[in-house]
Amino acid sequence: MSKTQPNPRRWLVLVVLCLSTLVLTIDNQVLTVAIPVLVQDLGADSQDIQWIGDAYILTTAGLLLTAGSLSDRYGRRRVMIIGLALFGLASLLAAGAASSGELIAYRALMGVGCALVLPSTLSILITVFDDEERRKATSVWSSVLMVGMIGGPILGGVLVTGFGWGSVFLINVPIAVLAIIAALALMPESRAPARRADPLGAVLSMVGLTVLVWAIIELPVTGLTHPATLTRLAVAVVVLIAFAVWETRTASPMVPLALYRDRDFSGGSFALVLTQVGFGGLVLVFTQYLQFVLGYTPTQAGAMMVPIALATILTNALGATLGDKIGNRTMTAVGLTVVAVGFALLGSLSPDSGVVAVASALTVFGVGAGLAQPAAVAALMNAVPPEHAGVGSAVNDTMQQAGGALGIAILGSVLAANYTSAMPATAPEPARTSIGDALALGDAGLAHAAREAFSSGMAITCWATAALVLAAAVLARLVMKGRTTPTPQRVTAEV
Repeated sequence: MSKTQPNPRRWLVLVVLCLSTLVLTIDNQVLTVAIPVLVQDLGADSQDIQWIGDAYILTTAGLLLTAGSLSDRYGRRRVMIIGLALFGLASLLAAGAASSGELIAYRALMGVGCALVLPSTLSILITVFDDEERRKATSVWSSVLMVGMIGGPILGGVLVTGFGWGSVFLINVPIAVLAIIAALALMPESRAPARRADPLGAVLSMVGLTVLVWAIIELPVTGLTHPATLTRLAVAVVVLIAFAVWETRTASPMVPLALYRDRDFSGGSFALVLTQVGFGGLVLVFTQYLQFVLGYTPTQAGAMMVPIALATILTNALGATLGDKIGNRTMTAVGLTVVAVGFALLGSLSPDSGVVAVASALTVFGVGAGLAQPAAVAALMNAVPPEHAGVGSAVNDTMQQAGGALGIAILGSVLAANYTSAMPATAPEPARTSIGDALALGDAGLAHAAREAFSSGMAITCWATAALVLAAAVLARLVMKGRTTPTPQRVTAEV
């Protein structure tokens, strides 16, 4: 059988995919620095601020599987372009929002656009690159993802300071337009062979995932034993079990659960989820440490995350070369082990730690992420048949979204509990639950105690996360397959 000729525009297509991913990643990060201004300009209270973020997460997580199935059925480029157009329009509307309620609604609409774009980007990548080049393409894509995550807060600080909070949404519009034009001009269409739709599976997945992520998001506020939390979790479990049962019995399942029988797919997927749990906790804990404990400004705190981005980008390039020689399983396990070491170093930081100690810990973390993520993604997506590329990518995206939310919920609760227990019993109640409130009281002794308590809580949280990521490394080593000879894949494409 003759080898299929690679798409001559594949590297230009990768640029479009990276651009599409970048606009989504940056948007989700730049908003964090706009919160104080939103409180002032829109009169948003703490619940409004929470839902401005949660509306986006809920709609994205709830629709990812359905969006991936739609992209396989109706065309990955088409669905991605529709998602970009919707995301750009919602961003334009969000920039002119006159109230918190309007902004929450537009953020939910942006989440719909994000859900349509995300599965398409990775699924298109695996259909235009063959097995020999896919690792390099995945490494580039992962580097852009990290640049967006780290660069978002820095860009957000500049935009909010110079142009107001609406600019953090307006910046999305020209990027989305450029990505749409480039996609139409350069990107081939690809889709799966025709098969029947699965409307019941789509409804069950949307309801189950939305309620599950909602329960996870509310967990730090309500607690695990609260009736509302238990009700949400029970509904999510029942609906998702019904979804799994239906998908195994219907003749044309939206999500082929048989994918999890492949050791590379299941091992890579769960390793990425556990890593996302850790990364979600890192972002939550470390940004507070930099600002509340070390006294950095939001812009300085964002700049301190640059070592992660640089280390990840440089290591991605190395990982793309080494992965071909030693295999995805070893690369993933080694990378996750290094990430665990990075968390352990973060756990050793104190209120007196200097820039070198902080940057060194972050660099180690970035090196590990640069080795592990491209290898795990490559293993996972190599196991997905081309006809399920969209929904396979969506499964990965959904689990990582849930993992990130779970990390913030669980590790945030661990941090809060340890901070409270480490604070003096005589401290005012608000100061015992929030380091921000403790510092706002202006008491030097109380501020010192709060910084020490937060550092102690962060150490326990980071050590727990290190153990979690180390477990992910062991899981990857035991479950994922060793090096195998890749099988050529075919796709149905329209150029």
